[in-house]
Amino acid sequence: MENKRKYVIPGDLVTTGPFRPEQNVILEGNKIISTSIGISEIYDDSVRVIPLTGKYIPKIDDLVIGKVLSHTSLSWELDINSCYVGFLPAQDVFGRDFSAHADELSSKLKTGDLVAARIANFDRTRDPLITISDRDLGKIDSGTLVKISPSKVPRLIGKRGSMIQMIEQATNAAVTIGQNGWVVVSCESHEGLLKAKKAIQMVNEKAHVANLTDQVKKMLESKSES
Repeated sequence: MENKRKYVIPGDLVTTGPFRPEQNVILEGNKIISTSIGISEIYDDSVRVIPLTGKYIPKIDDLVIGKVLSHTSLSWELDINSCYVGFLPAQDVFGRDFSAHADELSSKLKTGDLVAARIANFDRTRDPLITISDRDLGKIDSGTLVKISPSKVPRLIGKRGSMIQMIEQATNAAVTIGQNGWVVVSCESHEGLLKAKKAIQMVNEKAHVANLTDQVKKMLESKSES
């Protein structure tokens, strides 16, 4: 049976029929109703809603960092920290002359590889299409992945990029921020890398604090405990 996934809010009808209600749904007569904002899933004989809290909702043109999960002969599937999976068409990487037989997808991207990509197309009825055809996009060859809540990304960037510039300048690190809350930090010095990671984690944990910029600055200026 086809597994229909759709975006639902509390009170929405997910489906009708002889299904067993599981997470975040209730049964009213023969109707299964969502009690949460999330993505409904129907599998075998049961229905559930996966809540969206803390997960990334794709938006067209967003820069995201994804991790390759698997591939078919025509596309890669990427984990983008969402209840949706990002689809990267092989044509986007190999070009228009792509032949599913001649070009082995794993020669370009393997399971576990990190990729900087943009959301090319998305509506809530299907998984988002992603692209790496812009400049500065594609496979990420080095760096450390740090995960934060997608809702904290604006705080990490700061007004006109102030927070992230301060972190990069103080640590000599290069930081790539995905709107999906995945951040890649590259730094030649081990100490710089640790400080940049610590600063990013501070922003994630203390995004609500009024004097956060001062706190991060103080930490960055402090001498590391050796």
